[in-house]
Amino acid sequence: SSHGIRLDDDGNVWLVDVKGHVVIKCTPKGRVLMVLGNRQGTPGNNDSHDAFNEPTSVAFDKQGNIYVSDGYVNARVIKFNRDGEYLCHWGKKGTGDGEFNLVHDLCFDSQERLYVADRNNQRIQIFDKEGHFLGKWTGLGAPWGLAYAAKENCMYVCDGVNNRIVKLNMEGQVIGRLSGYGKAPGKLDYPHHLALDSTGDLYVAEIKNWRVQKFSTR
Repeated sequence: SSHGIRLDDDGNVWLVDVKGHVVIKCTPKGRVLMVLGNRQGTPGNNDSHDAFNEPTSVAFDKQGNIYVSDGYVNARVIKFNRDGEYLCHWGKKGTGDGEFNLVHDLCFDSQERLYVADRNNQRIQIFDKEGHFLGKWTGLGAPWGLAYAAKENCMYVCDGVNNRIVKLNMEGQVIGRLSGYGKAPGKLDYPHHLALDSTGDLYVAEIKNWRVQKFSTR
């Protein structure tokens, strides 16, 4: 059950298999280079070093360390080095700072602060690379997907509950809103994930409309 796809700085493709409980690193031609998680598809608990339970996304710091949001059942972020060796993890189910209720996406900004979409708690939490809590953003809807725009130094967020894309400054303040519910081109129904290309154009994947739409942010 494919849930997410990312490219790292070396051009490798990372695939998130939410029901198979693994994250797969491939070449652009599809040759498997690494599998994180239990290859047998057996889920792990929240303290496991080598198994996930419905992971959702993956992100990378400038040193090539790997961060996995884990996920629908577990409630944590788990960090590996670039060779796939376990380093640390943080988080548990709850509503307090550093706790999660559906860890759905994550991304870094230019200062390597890690932003985590805490979907069902309807907030974004911010951490350093070792998992120390730095802050949180609330009052912006339910964050399902995150995309940091380096050129604009801002964050685009899929608000799946309100069927819109929200643009935030790096203080967590809403500075723009895009779209609303509907089936027509330009409208959204359960926007699930989003990504930016090198020109700044925005791609949004929708669950209920079964499509990806491209928007210009310029």
